[in-house]
Amino acid sequence: MQTLKSLITGIEWLISWSGRVVSWLALLLVLVVVYDVFTRYVLSASSVAVQELEWHLFALMFLIAAGVTLQKDKHVRVDVLYSRFSAKQKAVVNIAGGLLFLLPFSVMLITASWPFVVNSFLIMESSPDPGGLPYRFLLKAAIPAGFILLLLQGVASILRSVLVLAGNPLKPDSDV
Repeated sequence: MQTLKSLITGIEWLISWSGRVVSWLALLLVLVVVYDVFTRYVLSASSVAVQELEWHLFALMFLIAAGVTLQKDKHVRVDVLYSRFSAKQKAVVNIAGGLLFLLPFSVMLITASWPFVVNSFLIMESSPDPGGLPYRFLLKAAIPAGFILLLLQGVASILRSVLVLAGNPLKPDSDV
């Protein structure tokens, strides 16, 4: 049991760390948007690179934060019945949902995106727009990276639920 708890704690530490790192992207995105608005409306100038940087930052935040969202139990779910379940019933639902939906979906997206990312790296893809950002392949690499983090958190969540069913739950946020 201690090995299982250590594995969960390690995965959740990684997910929390990635969440703290990506949270700084929100501040950076706000600054970039303010700069874009200022240059566009006050200076009557516009930059394709700045506009692309806005959606690159948003995409990174969305992809990398998915695992953190799952960890904090802030993902979208219809709680009509779930909220009334006991801890063990919730654990069964979480295990079933994780094994039937979350893990296969994550593996499918990692597998499906991998050739897309590799091809982008091989051709050193950059923006097709004049004045756009180079290194688009780095952004595309965030697709499997984000789903790997989501997959890892899914595994940790399933293992947490297994501990609940075993009568030896790991306290929320313990050592994370």
